[in-house]
Amino acid sequence: MTQADMLDDPTPPEAEDLTVRDEEGRLHPDFIAAVEAAIEAGDGPSLIELAGNLHEADTGDLLEALNEEERFAYVRLLGDAFDYTALTETDEAIRRQLLEVLPHQQIAEGLGDLDSDDAVYILEDLDEEDQAAILGELPYADRAQLQKSLDYPEESAGRRMQTEFIAVAPFWTVGQTIDYMREARDLPDSFYEIYVVDPAFRLLGAVALDKVLRTGRDEKVTSIMTETRHWVLATDDQEEVARMFERYNLVSCAVVDDADRLVGVMMVDDIVDVIQEEAEEDLRALAGVGDEEISDSVVTIARSRLTWLVVNLATAVLASVVIALFEDTIHAMVALAVLMPIVASMGGNAGTQTMTVAVRGIATQELSARNLLRVLNREVLVSFVNGIALAVLIGFTAYLWFSSPGLGIVIGGAIVINMLFAGLSGLLIPIALDKMNVDPAIASSVFVTTVTDVVGFFAFLGIAALWFNLPL
Repeated sequence: MTQADMLDDPTPPEAEDLTVRDEEGRLHPDFIAAVEAAIEAGDGPSLIELAGNLHEADTGDLLEALNEEERFAYVRLLGDAFDYTALTETDEAIRRQLLEVLPHQQIAEGLGDLDSDDAVYILEDLDEEDQAAILGELPYADRAQLQKSLDYPEESAGRRMQTEFIAVAPFWTVGQTIDYMREARDLPDSFYEIYVVDPAFRLLGAVALDKVLRTGRDEKVTSIMTETRHWVLATDDQEEVARMFERYNLVSCAVVDDADRLVGVMMVDDIVDVIQEEAEEDLRALAGVGDEEISDSVVTIARSRLTWLVVNLATAVLASVVIALFEDTIHAMVALAVLMPIVASMGGNAGTQTMTVAVRGIATQELSARNLLRVLNREVLVSFVNGIALAVLIGFTAYLWFSSPGLGIVIGGAIVINMLFAGLSGLLIPIALDKMNVDPAIASSVFVTTVTDVVGFFAFLGIAALWFNLPL
């Protein structure tokens, strides 16, 4: 059934007749249209049949596909069938919109069914007043647990950890552990390790589930326990934790407080989200677009981008000042004005390439004082080789264009000089910013572009003035 057919027939099609996603992995237009038709008709039962059992990732994409009014109606019509885990799969702007409209009691009931890490992820975007109101609707034990996680710094392991885990005493046997796991009602939905703790809840070690299944019931857990080599503090930055997961191929990791007491566990699914978020954050920062989302409003996006555009304007003025110094030179040879953008553009592109590699190396800790000199030598050589190649190509083009061999030599020399400075600035500026505790992903591009513009214009116009004996 096509969307046109649905407009003529307001009755939503049967759920089994629809495919949720197309061959390219996007939500199928017919499925979205059927959901919209059910929402417009206010048909809750049909909507539940269509979308009540979707995976949270599919529900998150569906919420993003609907408009603002349809989202509110969608959640209202689903009622108890709405899975609040889906809010962790949506843009922050959409999540905020829904949470601001839904009753606090309804949100609390939805969060009560979630793992603690997902509940904290949803709550942390709200202001303290709304957080307190929602937490006040929860049972004391759940409220205290979530509040403790919210008290940890943003983007820390404490915010990301799951507080549901299995911990047993060192004198327990494997049989006791298995019986406990079979009978307990508050176990996490999924887990890979069982942690061994002392009476003060300090972490002693961990036992993988496969060892539990392969060991006799009378064996003590300490006999098959492995001392935990990989654990993190609740205050550790989530990016550092993600790097440890990547380095040691971990599936889960214990989280302890300052007294070495076990307080939670980090799971690999949360780490995947962290890696994606950090990569997106660095990518947006390099472009100067902040933390904007596709669903953000015009005012929000404009405000986010304007700051760095103003900074770029200031640096552009600096480059213009350099050009103004050679005003008479440009008047004497108009061809210089035609070729100037080429020099600046090639330097800017080369600087951005080096800067991107440097920022990534700093973020992954691959670039350090130990290998800085080697990397610097490599970038200088790369810049020189590429500069020579581009100088020959652009110089020959300038010669054919303006029938001036000297002009080809001038622009070729300027290209080589600017490429060398581009390589140096693209590497050294991010390192310097990192040493000053300034995020190199955010600030590097502005300074690198300034260097390549100023050096490019100065080198090109200065060499031209000397070569052709033009007025300065």
